[in-house]
Amino acid sequence: MLKGISNLLSPELLKILMEMGHGDELVLGDGNFPAASHAKRLIRADGHGIPAMLDALLPLFPIDYAVDFSAVLMDSRNTEPSIWQIYKEKFSVYPDGNKPFIVISKLEFYERAKQAYGVVATGESERFANIIIRKGIISR
Repeated sequence: MLKGISNLLSPELLKILMEMGHGDELVLGDGNFPAASHAKRLIRADGHGIPAMLDALLPLFPIDYAVDFSAVLMDSRNTEPSIWQIYKEKFSVYPDGNKPFIVISKLEFYERAKQAYGVVATGESERFANIIIRKGIISR
């Protein structure tokens, strides 16, 4: 156990976060996301929702300042899922977290996920809850 680090972050996930460099992307996939078939590095977080994972990750994860978005979402085709507003609220308290989120098609999201540094397979049950976050740098 470590002080100040959420127990939702497994040793494997902490290792991935440390290995990632500026511009590397991390996918948080919902329970329906084909994580195993799309991941270069698969991290299991079964039973945990994405909002809780963001609460654990974002205090440790610098959001990339060098792009014009805070995160990437998968197009839901109809209406905006309510979970997206939760994401925006969670990001808004961090530097560079107030930039817009970009929404891309399902196929584009899948292709981008295949290129991501890692994919976290969560137990999130809300549909179209998948999100990609891009690592920035730690500024002084």
